[in-house]
Amino acid sequence: MDGAMHHCLFDTDLGPCGAAWSERGLARFQLPEADRRATERRLKLRAPVSSAAAPPRGIAAVITDVQRYMAGERIDFSAVALDLAGVAPFYAEIYDAARRVGWGETATYGELARRVGAPGAARAVGQAMARNPVAVIIPCHRILASGNKVGGFSAFGGAFSKQKLLGLEGVRIGARKETGQLSLSERW
Repeated sequence: MDGAMHHCLFDTDLGPCGAAWSERGLARFQLPEADRRATERRLKLRAPVSSAAAPPRGIAAVITDVQRYMAGERIDFSAVALDLAGVAPFYAEIYDAARRVGWGETATYGELARRVGAPGAARAVGQAMARNPVAVIIPCHRILASGNKVGGFSAFGGAFSKQKLLGLEGVRIGARKETGQLSLSERW
């Protein structure tokens, strides 16, 4: 590969996702948006200098694993090669700690802050999770607010999407209140 960034869209049971990569590894991952066009638009915003391409073998394997994960299979993404160029060192440390939170497990923002030696930095952990360039691969959905509350989630669908991903892993956080909003299956 020539060092440039490339991207592609692919289908999953939860809707179209997107991936962008460089020769160093996966650089961006896009969860499903309202539709395929919105997913592609969001991916291009997050990887503006990328060009559409067929994924190389390593990225194709990650895509297959994401498809299997979103179909409910237990998948471990901790060994996926990432290109986190431009990520602040503190965020990189937080992302590394988040990658050690395994399938079906959760941790709070405060716990993750303590794991990286920064007790009291729970808000910084939350900011890092909101800026996570490769959601699911760095499992920000497994990081909860204090009291094991869902907390925020910057993907389309917000906290409902976070609960959907946790549900794939058998994790249930509280009961869904009727709000008159679209259900997850209607969103994804």
